[in-house]
Amino acid sequence: MNKTKLWPIPALLAALVMGTQGARADDAIQDPCSGSSALLAILDRPTVSDSACVVQYGQAVLEAGYEHADLTGAGGGTADNFPEAELRLGLPGNNEFVLLPPNDNLQRIPGSPHLQGFSATTVGIKHELGYTKHWLGAVEGLFTLPSGSPAFGSQGLGVAFNGIVAYAPSDDTGISLQLGVTSQTNPALAGGGRYTSVNPDISFTWLPLWNLQFYGEVFGQSRTGPGLGSGFDANGGVQYLLTSYCEVDLEEGVRLSGSLGGFTHYVGAGMGFLF
Repeated sequence: MNKTKLWPIPALLAALVMGTQGARADDAIQDPCSGSSALLAILDRPTVSDSACVVQYGQAVLEAGYEHADLTGAGGGTADNFPEAELRLGLPGNNEFVLLPPNDNLQRIPGSPHLQGFSATTVGIKHELGYTKHWLGAVEGLFTLPSGSPAFGSQGLGVAFNGIVAYAPSDDTGISLQLGVTSQTNPALAGGGRYTSVNPDISFTWLPLWNLQFYGEVFGQSRTGPGLGSGFDANGGVQYLLTSYCEVDLEEGVRLSGSLGGFTHYVGAGMGFLF
């Protein structure tokens, strides 16, 4: 990927840092992570990208879901994973702690034994840089621990650093840009090889009602494995607030190119809770 194309997100993040104090001092500018629809802005799921919002100090967000995918390859097959759990705890200083416990994965390929096992555990820290009337920025670091089963876990330590910028053209529309760099390893059964990738992501949201939001997303990686090329996927879905503290969602994703995720198509559902 041409590195000269990566400047907009760092530049926007720098501008947000410079304007943070003035924005927070202006009572006329509402915190984009607050209000009756706050949970829809704060949640990471069901998009692949993370929210630029952090959980407020003293609060917590719990997310969970289920996903069913049709696999690529001549033999086809299906895969299921759950509970897709994520726990986020608000910390002082516009920070949050992130914990992603292992997922239980079940993979069925015709003519082959079923594979079942757990993915790796991931922990991380996100910091909200600040906001203006239309912009919000954050940075985060995630660490995937050497853990999980030989078929679905991580052979070595994985690291990811993401910059996230959200832009609100209007009160009911939003655009989020995430750019990340990762170094990770395949599961032991896949050779355990390490590879580094640049990961762009863009998502769009529309909030026709205070408790209803639609989204669409395109995301990719410059490398999908050791010695492999790029891959891109797309997804979209709907989120609905049962209350200001409880969300439900439906999603659907498709492969665009390459082998990112190893699927041709997937569907999923989940929930989010604010405590």
